[in-house]
Amino acid sequence: MPVLRANHCVTNGKILIIKNKVVKNKILRFASTLTNKYTRITPEIYEAERYNNCIPHVPNALKYFSSFEQIIQEAKTYNHKVISVTRITQNEDVYDITVDPWHNFALAAGVFVHNSIDGDPPAAQRYTEVRLRKIAEDILEDIEKDSVPMIPNFDNTETEPVVLPSKIPNLLINGSSGIAVGVATNILPHNLIEVCDAIIAYIKDRNIDNQGLLNYIKGPDFPTGGIVFYDPRLLSSYLTGRGTVTIRAKAEVEEEGNSKRIVITEIPYTVNKALLTENMVRLIREKKIIGVSDLRDESDKKGIRITIDLKKDANPDYILNLLYAHTQLQVSLPVMNIAVLDNSLLTLKIKDFIKVFVDHRIKVITNRTKYDLNVATDRMHIVDGLMVAVENIDDVVALIRASADIKVARQSLIESYKLSEKQANAVLDMKLSKLTNLEITTLKSEKNDLARKISDYNSILSDNEKIYNLIIDETESVKQHYGRERRTKIESSAMSQEIMPEDLVEDNETTILLTNRGYMKRIHLQNYKIQDRGGRGIKAIELKEGDYVKQTLFCKARDTLLMITNTGRAYWLKAYVVPEGDRYGVGKAAANLVSMREGETTAKIINTREFSNLYIVFLTRKGVIKRVKAEYFSRPRSNGINAVQLREGDSIADVMISDGNSGIFIATRNGKAIHFTESEIRSMGRMASGVRAIRLKPSDEVANMVAVKGTDSILSITEKGYGKVTSLDRYKLQHRGGGGIINLRVNEKTGRVAKTLKVSEHDNVLLLNSKGISIQFPVSEIRKTGRAASGVRVMRIEQGTTIIDAQVAAAAEQQG
Repeated sequence: MPVLRANHCVTNGKILIIKNKVVKNKILRFASTLTNKYTRITPEIYEAERYNNCIPHVPNALKYFSSFEQIIQEAKTYNHKVISVTRITQNEDVYDITVDPWHNFALAAGVFVHNSIDGDPPAAQRYTEVRLRKIAEDILEDIEKDSVPMIPNFDNTETEPVVLPSKIPNLLINGSSGIAVGVATNILPHNLIEVCDAIIAYIKDRNIDNQGLLNYIKGPDFPTGGIVFYDPRLLSSYLTGRGTVTIRAKAEVEEEGNSKRIVITEIPYTVNKALLTENMVRLIREKKIIGVSDLRDESDKKGIRITIDLKKDANPDYILNLLYAHTQLQVSLPVMNIAVLDNSLLTLKIKDFIKVFVDHRIKVITNRTKYDLNVATDRMHIVDGLMVAVENIDDVVALIRASADIKVARQSLIESYKLSEKQANAVLDMKLSKLTNLEITTLKSEKNDLARKISDYNSILSDNEKIYNLIIDETESVKQHYGRERRTKIESSAMSQEIMPEDLVEDNETTILLTNRGYMKRIHLQNYKIQDRGGRGIKAIELKEGDYVKQTLFCKARDTLLMITNTGRAYWLKAYVVPEGDRYGVGKAAANLVSMREGETTAKIINTREFSNLYIVFLTRKGVIKRVKAEYFSRPRSNGINAVQLREGDSIADVMISDGNSGIFIATRNGKAIHFTESEIRSMGRMASGVRAIRLKPSDEVANMVAVKGTDSILSITEKGYGKVTSLDRYKLQHRGGGGIINLRVNEKTGRVAKTLKVSEHDNVLLLNSKGISIQFPVSEIRKTGRAASGVRVMRIEQGTTIIDAQVAAAAEQQG
């Protein structure tokens, strides 16, 4: 018997499960037909349709479901069938959307690993959790109030919004990037506070232009910080919808004792930090970046910190420029503000973004207010009916009790008290607990509250300014709740973000050598060691047969060289463009560095960085001098310009830069010199030929000139290696055009004067002979003498060799 009872119970249990399943399917099948017939299904519609279909009424149907909404939701997918089951090997759907590179941090919060700045893969699905942030709720707020249009989803079982009723201009704040068929967009993220201020400014002055809005929106604001340069290309992105933004990492130079380090605390948007550091290490190992002793990634939870330790003599600015040029410490991103508006692709200016958002909010508030007005009006209608019923409660109860069924009771209420069908249904649904004296007071209070709301809603709908004020209030609320200080620093366009070629060159002291055949070479000054005067020197340059060095020039690598040719034309060249080599190289032909005309050769080179308030002074072999404003030469031209008009049979002897307030000291080959003030030479145009500086004898010619001041000393060097130092005050001031006075007593032993220099006792002097041999010695090794002295030996030279050039180098520079 117990066994039979157990089997009997099991059988009854199975029968009950099957029965429930059958009834449940019957209800869902019926509800599914309703979803195809009605847009919105209510219990009233369900009850009205069920009679002819033998379907349980709502209370009985709810025995099989938790709520009426569950019936409708399951009915929408009732006919959906699983046609196959496949085990997938890749992550799909929501997980991919959650961890892709474009996932929106502002709208989602949770515990998951993705969008790693080091490019690490996202966490597995079992560790990925995500929920909406509070700010996302403001994007969805009022969606249930028919505030935005809805369209059917892919299978017509659900509806989805065409656009969200967002209080936040999400597209402008979070940006967007993507590629479609034939079109791409890249909208930059911006600061919420600045965008909200721009929205309010636009509402208060709807005639404000794009430039006016940029007083509020300073530029893009990236989550990774960095520095953005406000230049014409970025401005174009706001004024035209297309442009480019340059982002640079934030770097600081720290000093600790004698050591320096570069510390990078912010990197450009979208840059992979791990790949960035790998690239920097590779450049250092390949010697493309010199001066770095160590590189470490010290980043942690507190933030990014990439430390670059520098060697003692390294220049931090130079190394940073190399890193900006060769790594992603500086990147440029294209800006294409392309978006879909009214089913059309448009390129949006900054005002377009703001206007479209404000217009959107006007529609949302209008639709929301209409919805609230309809709800309040419907409720007012119901409350009016309930108040009639409560005021006549005894008669209403008697009428209902006397009715045969609900339909009869409903019709009797409509006829007796002039109620609508909705009001009658509300009375029939009213509980007995509502039949108290307190309830009539509550209903009156509710009616007054509804009347106030209806009045407010009508007032809003009839006055656009009230809608604008609502937008301002809601925008201010968003700004207060979610606003934060901008992370990206905006630098003015005056601070150039372009890495120019000269920024990648260390601005050290260098020597330019020019040979008679026009070969040029650049050598570091430290290649010339200091010796005692009177020595033989060391080789400075490898010369081709028959060639000799005719000029040496001390300058810095970033200086501008002004090359004056034998025809009087001028060409420009940056010093660092001249190939750098050691003391044994030949160099490169000047004609291959600048576009000279046929037959032109370089006669003289000068160096400068500034052109304003300066003069260029030209001096010819026959004693003709000319002074020209340096600003006439401030605009380089690839094919050169005319600098001086040379007379027939004359040639360039010397060229120099002057401040216009110096004295001019001119020396001749035969030992004469003249000293006069520069003001005696008027400023001339480029095509002028000049005026007489010194009257020469037929056998004499100009050696060179020097700009001097009162306390200077003059070092005179002869062709055969002799030199003497004489104070400038030994040379009286004369007027230009005279025959001059004795400077150095030349003879067979000394040879003619090769060069004169302005020196101090702390200087070093570099001499160069015709065979490319150089010597460098301190000026202090030569005692001062009078004008008529022949001097002492400063360099021992071989037979047939002469001193060609001499230059001054400060002793401090040689020690550095």
